[in-house]
Amino acid sequence: MLAKVKMALRIKTTAYDDELTSLINAAKLDLGVAGVELPDTIDDLVTRAIITYCKMSFGLPEDYDRLKMSYDEQKAQLVTATGYTDWLEV
Repeated sequence: MLAKVKMALRIKTTAYDDELTSLINAAKLDLGVAGVELPDTIDDLVTRAIITYCKMSFGLPEDYDRLKMSYDEQKAQLVTATGYTDWLEV
């Protein structure tokens, strides 16, 4: 996942690996708090949400508001999509 985030952010150095790893973990936790059950193998929808979270949270992006809205929409779609929550398993 770190390699995918670095590619999306166009970062080639290892100088930010710790910060980016922390952001990836924070994104996973944020999705979990919303009710998203992360599969063992993270698929493209979850990957895209994590990348958007990292873009939104890394540095001071000029398009923070657009990225925040995009992440919130991706998270909402995952929460309501079949297979990403266990809310119906009672």
